[in-house]
Amino acid sequence: MATCYRHPGRETGVSCSNCDRPICPDCMTPTSVGMRCPECAKQKTKVHRGPAVLGDEPRVTIAIIVVCVIVFLAQGSFGARESGGSIYEHFALFGPYVDRGDYWRLVTSGFLHSGIFHIGFNMYLLWVLGQQLERVIGSVRFGVLYFTALLCGSFGALVQTTESGVVGASGAVFGLMGVLAIEQRRRGYDPFSGGLGGLILINLVIGFIPGLNIAFGGHIGGLVGGLLAAVGFTVADRMRRPWIGYAGCLALAAIAVAGAIAVSGNLHSYSL
Repeated sequence: MATCYRHPGRETGVSCSNCDRPICPDCMTPTSVGMRCPECAKQKTKVHRGPAVLGDEPRVTIAIIVVCVIVFLAQGSFGARESGGSIYEHFALFGPYVDRGDYWRLVTSGFLHSGIFHIGFNMYLLWVLGQQLERVIGSVRFGVLYFTALLCGSFGALVQTTESGVVGASGAVFGLMGVLAIEQRRRGYDPFSGGLGGLILINLVIGFIPGLNIAFGGHIGGLVGGLLAAVGFTVADRMRRPWIGYAGCLALAAIAVAGAIAVSGNLHSYSL
């Protein structure tokens, strides 16, 4: 639990809406834009109109959805659970191919889907989570977090199996769940009280149901990657050095890629 920057002996879960420093009840000054610390409360707040209040439009979210849909249509398989074809063969995540040097599969697999229900569910969650997060944290940070989680998800999927092809944006989407949980937490909200925690748990449990052939390793890897990346940005913002957050994401992505390459040559498949 963080402590008030003016009263180190007092724990608090609330941060200044302007500088993000933790503040206790005695230091909270209610304003039209949330609680502020005494110093920031004295500053005049610039008034913005329209979308500027919320931040960026969800351009990256929309772009990712459009690319996923275009690739799905190009695959030409529109059944409930379909996979195959030249696109799947050249871009899906498959351990032996990554081991031989097809490193692009760590990214491209996140834009492929195995059926209409698969892409429909992932794109719905991506839109719900993405349009919330991107407006709040900005398009650049959102894009960095998304692709960091995607790479961590690919690493997790290969840790689980290198004997089966894996596709889908699920790892990155789970990463967004983790990012949103940290973002809500640092703003003083309990992720479990709003249903986000339950959504994460339900989707994790679904991944372990026998017979569904879901790469639960990708879900776990993406979730852990998103959580760690979001914590990194939280620390960086408190230090007022945003570059540390980007550096942390770069380090996470590098570790994920190195780990994925290291395990890709070992044939294995773990399931419950």
